[in-house]
This record gives sequence, structure tokens and C-alpha cells, in this order.
Amino acid sequence: MDVLIVGAGPTGLTLGVDLARRGVDALVVERSESLFPGSRGKGIQPRTQEVFEDLGVLAAIRAAGGPYPPRLLWKNGERLATQPMFDEVAADEGTPYTDPLMVAQWRTQEVLYARLRELGGRVGFGRGVTDLEQDAEGVTVRFADGTTARARYVVAADGGRSTVRRAVGVGMTGESVDPSPFLVADLRVRGLDRDHWHHFTGDDGNGVALCPLAGTDDFQLAARLPEGTEPDLSLAGVRRLVATYTPLDAADVTELRWASDFRPRAALADRFRVGRVFLAGDAAHVHSPAGGQGLNTSVQDAYNLGWKLGAVLGADAPDELLDTYEEERRPNAAAMLDLSTGVHRGEVRRGEATVQLGLRYRESSLTEETRADPGPVRAGDRAPDGRNAEGVRVFDALRGPHWTLLSPEPVDGIHSLPAPESYGPGVFLVRPDGYVGWAGETTEGLGEYAARVGL
Repeated sequence: MDVLIVGAGPTGLTLGVDLARRGVDALVVERSESLFPGSRGKGIQPRTQEVFEDLGVLAAIRAAGGPYPPRLLWKNGERLATQPMFDEVAADEGTPYTDPLMVAQWRTQEVLYARLRELGGRVGFGRGVTDLEQDAEGVTVRFADGTTARARYVVAADGGRSTVRRAVGVGMTGESVDPSPFLVADLRVRGLDRDHWHHFTGDDGNGVALCPLAGTDDFQLAARLPEGTEPDLSLAGVRRLVATYTPLDAADVTELRWASDFRPRAALADRFRVGRVFLAGDAAHVHSPAGGQGLNTSVQDAYNLGWKLGAVLGADAPDELLDTYEEERRPNAAAMLDLSTGVHRGEVRRGEATVQLGLRYRESSLTEETRADPGPVRAGDRAPDGRNAEGVRVFDALRGPHWTLLSPEPVDGIHSLPAPESYGPGVFLVRPDGYVGWAGETTEGLGEYAARVGL
């Protein structure tokens, strides 16, 4: 096969979908017997909504969740104040999505899995990876059941404790974000309205938050516990926690559906590529969940890597194109870790800083800005939405695995249309992942760039 993806979380499933629509022979393997059952990464940021629109799943994602409710602060059993969860981000023609969506992670994965199967892709459940070896032609992967598989490339999307990352000897560099243990759980609870995200803080600064999970009947509980506490993930333990910090009785927690504990840490893999093996998602970066950045950064890892693997495997792109995955994504992941830590510590507000619409690759070796006086959209920037003089929507034109040329004059062999006036003067070649790769006054020089990227 061409690509073996280890891990059927949001990262692995997104990559599987992207490769499937490109006709790449790929298999996703997952050590568990089913998809992850919890709500953990529930925030879908605006940039990720754009990615999901391109992948053909945004309508299903929207139907699976809903908007975030305002935060309701409680103290000693009394309601204190209501606050918006996010600073407002103004919408315009170029940014059709500005509000995060709340979708339980298990529902996001169900949508992506359904799309993967629709495209002919597949997931092998119950296939835990134990080791691998690579050579000049490919990678041999060993599974816990004694079987092996051979692929030209392997992508580690198997989480923060990645077996694949350890197998290729990549370390992680990082720091603790908070010395306190945290607990997260999905539960059924009575006695709270579903119009607010309820925050209960004790005098010691610890406490719990109960968030109604859009699209479900559940609440997600997130708790910060005193240092030295050992989290109790049982129903009885969660009931005691709720009874301690909220006005609810223990019996008001009627069902515990899933629970986990963690200690917030920010860490970055020292490398994102080792030969024919790539790290993506939590296998490459772990972080505080504050600000809803992790799942979204992971999806964009997959979106960045997918078109590059497709170009090398199915077109004339050189293998060196794959080196730009680490070049582009590792600095973005490092910035995300700083941002998540800042939100966790109350130093950064949720809003414009967290919607991920400002991420770009201006310094990438794949980026060529040849204009002397660039306008509002430069090479390396996210290609904004908009409508050109012919009424064609840019995102409709970009949808699909192709490159797109925004130019008044079409070019043979490249999907082309005039740019909206909002882009300013110039010609823009948009990569399959929605970023401007090349920009010029005219199409002069475009051919050399196209040859370099295998277009």
C-alpha cells in the first residue's frame, strides 16, 4: 500500500479522507476495537470548518453539534455573572465562519469515518502497532497480533503516547503547564439548564465546569483538582466531585459515560519526519486543552500532509516536497503550544487569537511572492473566500484536491478563475490546502514554480 496511518482519531481520519479523495491507497489502523468514545476535543474552530467544507463534511459536522453557550459563573451556590465564551470576531466576505462550533469528539470522528467509508477508505480496528522498520523503499510495520504490513510511508497519528514516535526514536521537549491534576468526563446530570456552560470555583481556586454538549443529552465535566489528588474516575468519584463543588446532589449525576484524567503539559516532538515516517496530531505535539487548539491543529497537520503525499505518490512532485511538512507545521505547532498555555493561564483571551484564521506560511520554502508591492493577500497567506466579478465563490472553486489559479487569464492544465477584487492586483496560485503558494504581477515565472511542486 502507499500509506499506513496509525490511529483513527481526528488526525488519522482526516488524513484518510484527504488521501482517499486523491485515489491514494491508504489504510488507517486503530489499536482499539472501535472509535474513541469521549467528547474530549469538542471545539471546531473557523479555519477547521473551512477545511471540513473542502473535505465534504461541514454540513454533517454542523448537524452533529451547535454553538457554544455563554459561561455562567457560580460561587457558593449562587449565580454571579454570565460572560460570553469568546470575544466576537467580525465576519466579512473573506471569512464566512467566525464562531467556533461545539461538537463532541466522538461525533466528529463518526462524521469523518462515514466520509472515509463513502470515499472507499477503510479502518482496521483492533490492530495495535508494536514496532516498525524502514528502508529505502518503504516501512514494515508489526502489529500486536503478530502480523505485519508494508507501506511506502507511515503516519503516526496515535496520540501523545505514540508507539510509532518511540519506535523511530523521536523525543519531545516541553514543560508542565499546571501542577494540578485534571479530570474530564461525559455524564448525564439533572438540575442544570442547558443554556449555559456552568463554572463552579471553590475558595481554593479549584473546581468544576459542566458544559452541555451540543447535539447530545450529555454534559462534559472538566475539573481542576488540588495538587496531590489522585483523580477518581468512577461514578462514585465523579458524584463526590460534583457534590463538593456545585449545589447539586451526588444523585443528580445519573450516568457516567466516559472519564479520563491528565496533567496539562506543553511538549513538541523534536522532529516531525524521520525518513518515511511522519508524526501528526498529538503524536507531534501535546498541550493544554484550553482554547480548543489541539484537535484543530491536528486536523491541519493532516490537511497539510495529505496533498503533499498525494503529489509525491501520484504526480511528479519530488520527495523533497515532503520535507516542507515539518518546515511548515512544526513552527505552527510551537506557536499553538504557546497560545494554549497562555489561554490556560488566563494571559490570552479566546477569540481572534484562537480561531486560527491568521495562520500562514509566508516563510516557507514553498512560498514565492514575486510582486514588488503585494496587496492585502500575499503568498503564504490563507486564501480568503469571496466572489469574483462573475459571481463565482472562491471556496466553491477551491473545493477538491486540485491547485487553483486566480488570474484574469486562464492557464492550460490548471483550474483557473479571476480573483475577487478584495485580493488586490496580481495572480495567485492557491495550494490544495487553501494557502497561496505563489503570487505574481502576471503569470511570468509561474511555470518554474509549478514544475518545482510537481503541478
